[in-house]
Amino acid sequence: MNLIDGKATATKIKEEIAEEVNRMVASGGKRPHLAAILVGHDGGSETYVKNKVIACEACGFKSSLIRFEDNVTEEELLAKVQELNNDADVDGFIVQLPLPKHIDEQKVIMAIDYRKDVDGFHPINVGRMAIGLPCFISATPLGILTLLQRYGIQTSGKKCVILGRSNIVGKPMAQLMMQKQYGDATVTVCHSRSKTLKDECRAADIIIAAIGVPEFVTADMVSEGAVVVDVGTTRVADATRKSGFRLCGDVKFDEVAPKCSFITPVPGGVGPMTICSLMKNTLAAGKKEYY
Repeated sequence: MNLIDGKATATKIKEEIAEEVNRMVASGGKRPHLAAILVGHDGGSETYVKNKVIACEACGFKSSLIRFEDNVTEEELLAKVQELNNDADVDGFIVQLPLPKHIDEQKVIMAIDYRKDVDGFHPINVGRMAIGLPCFISATPLGILTLLQRYGIQTSGKKCVILGRSNIVGKPMAQLMMQKQYGDATVTVCHSRSKTLKDECRAADIIIAAIGVPEFVTADMVSEGAVVVDVGTTRVADATRKSGFRLCGDVKFDEVAPKCSFITPVPGGVGPMTICSLMKNTLAAGKKEYY
């Protein structure tokens, strides 16, 4: 069993990005600038945005954090999005999700200039990705692809099962694993209502678990030598931890790991690669690589 170390891989990629940024700036180019809009004080979002700011520093990017209280109106938020769209110094920006219930998330995503949409959520980026055109790929799927590539894991012609059909992970992951220039695999998407879910998993060479149920994938669902990528990050109460909780993946790691050729841990697997992928997209935005 080989452990896929997302933390070490992300650190290495951020070092590579920083070297490229230094070269860009030394030759008279502009330092890439990432902005983030944070609404309210959700604990998970606060941590995630803080980690993005730290990652920007590691990569040599300029970063801006724009805060709003959770009673901000939709109009105020959309006005700020438009302001960032028009700001020539900002190469890419994100609006941290989830947003308060009185704000239409899809409306906000649609308002972002797709050329600055480094989260890869705008329908233009989603559509370009679906037909294999250059675009910003959403961070978690891009992070998973990067891990598979960096660890030399063969995907071409393999049977890949994706657990979960979310717009953020499941659907884009399926599209990418199907496409010739990325996964080139035979892809099956399963979800909570799939009747043959266990059988599909047992037949898979690669399982990407993004179903959002702690320890959903058990040893009897995994064949010997399979590659297992765990996207799950659910907070589970744990009185032994200072925080009072621990992060739990979608895979029952201790019993599944011995059967795998490669497996990602939680934490330290896919998570660090998500922020790292946002940095890759910001570099591409700074270089005007896609548009």
